[in-house]
Amino acid sequence: MDRSGLVEAIGRKTAAGGELPAEQIGRVVDAVFGTVAEAGAVAEALKAGRTVTLVGFGSFHIVGGEAALRPGKALNEFVHDRAG
Repeated sequence: MDRSGLVEAIGRKTAAGGELPAEQIGRVVDAVFGTVAEAGAVAEALKAGRTVTLVGFGSFHIVGGEAALRPGKALNEFVHDRAG
């Protein structure tokens, strides 16, 4: 899934609470994950030596000098069809 696919998927998931414009969703995605031109909040936190934890999804952290995602239990269970 690329950025536009992610924006579209988020739009579908949030439609029940009132549709959010794709432009607003895109700005949030860029603010969290960044763009080629500007780092997002996750990258800035990692560069500052911090871990970013999204409960259930996982944590972004540095391993051996490289950014990594350690998947959370809920994400692993969903991906492996073990979600309750």
